[in-house]
Amino acid sequence: MRISGITIPNEKRLKYGLTVIYGIGLSRAKKILSEAKVEPAKKAAELLPEEESQIRKIIEGLKTEGNLKREISGNIKRLKDIKAYRGVRHTRRLPVRGQRTKTNSRTVRGNVRKTMASGKRKLEKT
Repeated sequence: MRISGITIPNEKRLKYGLTVIYGIGLSRAKKILSEAKVEPAKKAAELLPEEESQIRKIIEGLKTEGNLKREISGNIKRLKDIKAYRGVRHTRRLPVRGQRTKTNSRTVRGNVRKTMASGKRKLEKT
């Protein structure tokens, strides 16, 4: 089954299979299936054509995949353009939502430290 260019896995249950679409998580997948009156435990291969079309119609009414990604990047660009605090944090590639940066977010800041091994030096064999 393909919805908006994404293949839904046939071997997974529908409530988990729908989450491969960007913008649909587990709770939204359950809502979609209840709206379409489809059993969440069904697998994509077991769907009837009318059930499949019902699910497709509901999902196409939502913002998913490319449209959602475009909207999110537009929001971030707007914050950067108006030089809001959150926009500045995005520009500097730092945590945006108030997380601490003294000890965490090392990889984002470029301060990657390697942990020591056992502390003992290996003896050279002569």
